[in-house]
Amino acid sequence: MPDPIALPSNPPVPPAPPIPLSALLAREDLGLRLITGPADTGIQWVHPSEMADPYPYLLGGELLLTAGVLLADPERYVSRVAEAGGAAIGFGVAPVHDTVPEALVRACERHGLPLVEVPPGTPFTAVARAVWRLMAQVRLREVRRVSEAQQGLAAAAARPDPVPAVLQQLATRLGGWAVLLSPDGSAAQSAGRAPSREAREALGRLARVVNPAAADDALPGRGELGERTGRAVPGAATPVRRAPSSATDAAGGHHLAAYALGGAQGLTLGIATDAREPGGHTVAGMAVVLLSLLTAPHQGADAASRSAALVRLLLGAAPAEVAPALAPGRWIVVHASRQGLPPDRIGASALGAALGSALVDLDSGADATGATVRILLPGERRIEPQPGWTLGVSAPAEPGELSAADTAAARALRRAEATREPLARQRDAGLAELVAPTEAAAHARTLLAPVADAPALTETLRVWLSLHGSWDRTAVALGVHRNTVRQRIARCGSLLGVDVDDADVRMELWFALRYV
Repeated sequence: MPDPIALPSNPPVPPAPPIPLSALLAREDLGLRLITGPADTGIQWVHPSEMADPYPYLLGGELLLTAGVLLADPERYVSRVAEAGGAAIGFGVAPVHDTVPEALVRACERHGLPLVEVPPGTPFTAVARAVWRLMAQVRLREVRRVSEAQQGLAAAAARPDPVPAVLQQLATRLGGWAVLLSPDGSAAQSAGRAPSREAREALGRLARVVNPAAADDALPGRGELGERTGRAVPGAATPVRRAPSSATDAAGGHHLAAYALGGAQGLTLGIATDAREPGGHTVAGMAVVLLSLLTAPHQGADAASRSAALVRLLLGAAPAEVAPALAPGRWIVVHASRQGLPPDRIGASALGAALGSALVDLDSGADATGATVRILLPGERRIEPQPGWTLGVSAPAEPGELSAADTAAARALRRAEATREPLARQRDAGLAELVAPTEAAAHARTLLAPVADAPALTETLRVWLSLHGSWDRTAVALGVHRNTVRQRIARCGSLLGVDVDDADVRMELWFALRYV
């Protein structure tokens, strides 16, 4: 008996992803019958052999076909096949054995190895051909899936909000959760169905495997994924750690993968799916390339000029002096808020890129829910609505008027949010424009509450004020007697507790009636 041959540490890659044994059993033309063992075992190869000990000739994952010519010890035979990593045994009935030996069945049951009966009319070559055809079909589906994913990811990267669009496309294609992790372990952007807490924590640990430098540099604290980051020791030499570009794991019933993105921001792409599907790694690799490009900072000649101008501004230069270095002419200020969630630095940068400006500021405000993005653009730029964002746009302004333009953009954003419009531009509406619509409406409801349940009084007051307090013209407009107008106006004054002959009172009532 020859000595056992050690299996190679890196066996050859099969020509296609493994196919489940059940797919082969479903072929009615073969007539195969599963005697024992799981039907979902994956098959990577087909290997006919009549050796008494096939171990030295197996790579792992085979459907081993045999007629039992030298089957003297079924127990040892099955144990050797299982030890070599064989996926299943296909036993051909006739001409050596009329039935599958019972000892072989019991041995396969003990070792958990699937045993398939091959009927006399089915040649082993037919089984092998069926396996290769099934593998070709799997490979074709994988190629088609990868090709469609490539087109979808490319289209997502061309959208105005490319980073969340790519993550959403990736989560959809893989049927799971895609998250962009910051160096501190928090989720900067995510899309898809979030996995269990156990899986998120395991994904956080996996991210530090592929991006250890980011974890070492992060401030101490607990990120969204629940794992505490480390602290760099001041003054200590930082060890050079070679980390893989990707890593996989399984936790909480999910298959996990982490990919380090290139660039200085220390971002990591994390993926959690229910199972590892063929082509998933290739699709994820495409997303890594796109996200690396989309999140990498770019510092060309124009960017360097802008940076130099900002430095001069910080050192005390006047805005009018610095502005020509940024761009000639007048400027537009844009205020933006995310629809449904607070903005972040990645989303803000993506919005700036969509509008064509690198002059972006994320103002967190008093809390995260009040975060606003501010963008500065050349005055000739045409601003269009952006998916997922609400925008307030100022009128073009000279460099010395940027402070007023910033205030105007903030007012326009408040108006857009109140009216649920994707974009609102600065408008010259007098003093009314200085008050936020929501605040004005709240004040109007409080002021006019005593007459709110009397539409006749409210309408009479509105018409009377619009006609500058004329009793006769109001009566004609409403189709009532002038004394009725007098009675209604007096009633309004009494209920509201005001002097309707006072010009200031009339002005405030008229302003309030515009918002009810």
